[in-house]
Amino acid sequence: MATNAAIKTDPQAIVACTVSRDVQNFDLLIEDMEGLMGEKWGDLGFEDALAFLGQPEAHYLEFIAIALDQEDEDDLSLVLQVITAAKLRDIKAIIIAEDVSPAALHRLLREGGDEFIPYPLPEHELAKAIERLRHVPEEPPVQPQHTNKLKATGDRNGVVIPVQGLAGGTGASTFAVNLAWELANIEKEDGPRVCILDLDLQSGSVSTYLDLPRREAVMEMLADTESMDNESFMHSLLSYNNKLHVLTAPTDLVPLEVVTPADVQRLISTAQANFDYVIIDMPKVMVEWTETVLNAAHIYFAMLELDMRSAQNALRLKRALQGEELPFEKLRFILNRAPKFTDLSGKARVKRLGESLSISIEVQFPDGGPQVTQTNDHGIPMLENMAKNPLRKAIAALAKSVHEVNASEIAKAGH
Repeated sequence: MATNAAIKTDPQAIVACTVSRDVQNFDLLIEDMEGLMGEKWGDLGFEDALAFLGQPEAHYLEFIAIALDQEDEDDLSLVLQVITAAKLRDIKAIIIAEDVSPAALHRLLREGGDEFIPYPLPEHELAKAIERLRHVPEEPPVQPQHTNKLKATGDRNGVVIPVQGLAGGTGASTFAVNLAWELANIEKEDGPRVCILDLDLQSGSVSTYLDLPRREAVMEMLADTESMDNESFMHSLLSYNNKLHVLTAPTDLVPLEVVTPADVQRLISTAQANFDYVIIDMPKVMVEWTETVLNAAHIYFAMLELDMRSAQNALRLKRALQGEELPFEKLRFILNRAPKFTDLSGKARVKRLGESLSISIEVQFPDGGPQVTQTNDHGIPMLENMAKNPLRKAIAALAKSVHEVNASEIAKAGH
């Protein structure tokens, strides 16, 4: 490991630097830096790093690796100053954190951290992060047909409809995308303004199902929602056929905790102010901000199948929400790939499932077959490619019911 003296006397040899309260607390980081950088790295404390980054010699640095643990979280002001100083010199910042809260991590990334790696370091993860920093691809410009031309209004109070799958492969994202598209086309003229937010940040597939690119602008907006206004929110959206407006999942894999409940609340409130319907594709796991979405929701669709994993997860979800006195009554359970009308045995199983869980399975979707997967892979909503498919017809009927109920509520409020 290079010393502080080496940093000052031989700056050209130093292209990276660890910054920490005590780097000896991060022995795996030392090993990885020595293996990757040889003698071309050094180590500094936070105050020394701040001073060094103000010197001309800091020009030679490619990146700094800021190592933190729970003890550093009490006062992040100096750490944030180091990140800001690095950004001013176009030096990348890798955040390496052990037992640091999601709120603190979010703040560090929002203020300019380029990469996050948990400690203990996963094998080869530091090397991958450095490689990403060195080869940041330029984001291609948004194609004209995908550019959002819809202007912010700020005068709406949109209906919030989250969709969550209770197990992998239940078809929640397919339903969310096609529900949004059906609502966007529910009226022939002057239809409702509809947006879909893909909050399945790690594995969201809304962009795939609509053949839209993912954008760096999404993560930039999510990392600083305090500065978000109606215009910047609308700018972060993409358009599908000028009818449906989409906030895609971020380009890179990010921790779900990077987004805080306050971020999600601001995001939903801004979407509501500009759209009549806000469809949210949720991650399959429960996260810190699930409660925020549930409280904001007018109705919350939970997708399940007729199998043991869905039944067990539905029971866990029910216990969790009722145990925390959250509005479980907002949930509407949808059974996907339900038994056919003539399958009496299957119908009996559905009835037993509802009775054993003490839930009402209000909606049953038929199996749309391989055609659904093919349409998703082509990035086309079912209405455009398979309008007569039984699954598409079922989703269209549900969208019509949702729109009629909303129209009725608006009419009542008008009186």
